[in-house]
Amino acid sequence: MKLFSAIYDRMMVWSMHRRAPTILGVLSFAESSFFPVPPDVMLAPMCLAQPQKAWHFATITTALSVLGGMAGYAIGALAFEAIQPWLSTSSYWPAFQKASAWFESWGVLAILIAGFSPIPYKVFTIAAGSLGMPFLPFVLASIVGRGGRFYLVAGLLKWGGPRMEAKLRQYVDWLGWAVVAAVAVGGVAWYFLRTPAAAG
Repeated sequence: MKLFSAIYDRMMVWSMHRRAPTILGVLSFAESSFFPVPPDVMLAPMCLAQPQKAWHFATITTALSVLGGMAGYAIGALAFEAIQPWLSTSSYWPAFQKASAWFESWGVLAILIAGFSPIPYKVFTIAAGSLGMPFLPFVLASIVGRGGRFYLVAGLLKWGGPRMEAKLRQYVDWLGWAVVAAVAVGGVAWYFLRTPAAAG
């Protein structure tokens, strides 16, 4: 079933749109505070379509992601009591608890890890605000962590160029379903690993 190749083709079309950088910026900002779709879905095809602008796109993604992270921090610091009832019943609650535990163990280093973690970044930004993490270290760590991730993506795709685009297009459905399967297996494993602890 070629679901992901169709999505990939659509994203490639959008990546060539004259307003693609604006869409990328809005997506990057929103994903850091409330939106569920990561900016990589726009960043990657844009870097493939226009590799000469890869660093520019990575800069947009990083800057707006960090600004969105500041908004997420503000939500956690100023409105956590208002969103907690929803958050505690959502699929994000286990990730929020994990992020909070990471902050307690590693402090600001948790934000650096968040840049490459499968746990959504928005969870870390809200947790940082709710736990009262110092704001300036939060922002600096966000720049390093998110920048490291997005510049790495941009650099790999800029280096790969048309060769990587052709290979990615060829195997995108296999890769997409592999990710879905990995997430499903991880979710099942997480459930069964948590159950004994919860029962105890």
